[in-house]
Amino acid sequence: MAQTPQQRKANEKYAKSEAAKRGKGNTTTKQKQNLKSPVSTGWVFVLAFAVCGGLAFEAVRIVPEFWAAAVTMFNRIFA
Repeated sequence: MAQTPQQRKANEKYAKSEAAKRGKGNTTTKQKQNLKSPVSTGWVFVLAFAVCGGLAFEAVRIVPEFWAAAVTMFNRIFA
């Protein structure tokens, strides 16, 4: 059975009073760390272009060759 907000509040109050009896300090919650990438966004684009840009230029170079070969085969079959 889930706790109601009223029960949760009462449990927190009781836990604080018990911790004070034992001499423990306040409990602290861990703050969420904001992780920053070691590589900036600009460098990610530069690296992506270096890796994928070569593939794009090669495709631009090869596609006309394949198109010419396909047209030649088409002409041989239907000529």
